[in-house]
Amino acid sequence: MALKSKSGLLEKLVPILLIASIGLAFAVGMLWQKVQNLEGGGTTRIAGTQAGAGSGAQAGNPQAAGAPSFGSADQVDKLRQDDHIRGDKNARMLLIEYSDLECPFCKRFHPTAQQVVDEYKGQVAWVYRHFPLDQIHQKADKEAEAVECAYELAGNDGFWKLTDKIFEVTPSNNGLDLDDLPKLAGDVGLNQSAFKTCLDSGKMAQHVEADFQSGAKAGVTGTPGNILLDTKTGKTKLIPGALPFENFKTEIDSMLKES
Repeated sequence: MALKSKSGLLEKLVPILLIASIGLAFAVGMLWQKVQNLEGGGTTRIAGTQAGAGSGAQAGNPQAAGAPSFGSADQVDKLRQDDHIRGDKNARMLLIEYSDLECPFCKRFHPTAQQVVDEYKGQVAWVYRHFPLDQIHQKADKEAEAVECAYELAGNDGFWKLTDKIFEVTPSNNGLDLDDLPKLAGDVGLNQSAFKTCLDSGKMAQHVEADFQSGAKAGVTGTPGNILLDTKTGKTKLIPGALPFENFKTEIDSMLKES
């Protein structure tokens, strides 16, 4: 009788102990993640996702537990010396795009941003900053470093030529062969040997990371993350996703009407 009683008790305890073990393992994992975030400092790259057309607010990009919160558009960095600009740098409005070279929605948005600059000549300038989502696009970091090497070798023109070229040829979603980068650099007029030396050095990684942190501070959680900045009034507007030109036109016209 005593043996049966003990056996029944053990049968009841086993699932309870199993659940408790799973819970303990989960708690330890959560604690480890928080420690990692605190030790690393800044914002970790865990919340970014691709933001397609019609994505609306970036609420669909859940943050992992223990991750630091993202900022807001009014904290966006103003025009910097190392920024890459298309259009008049003295334009009243800035379209600041945080982008990922392997993001298919960024590829789709690229001509839209150019259309904004063309339609608002002298009024809107396009500023390109890096926001590589390395959890889903492992090649995007190196591609971002590549276009920074193009900037070092050939200035703003070199940067934009290689950026345009990469968006033109990549199938997106890690589809570009990184071994092709020197050839692409040569195709846009860069010295392939000097380009490869720069890229292999890894010296541009810090700039790419600084751009990413800048985007996170400004509330960007997906790509393309677009911020309209009115340099006259100081007002900002975060527009996530590869939305059509008409959406940007509505916002720009509204902001330009303000004195």
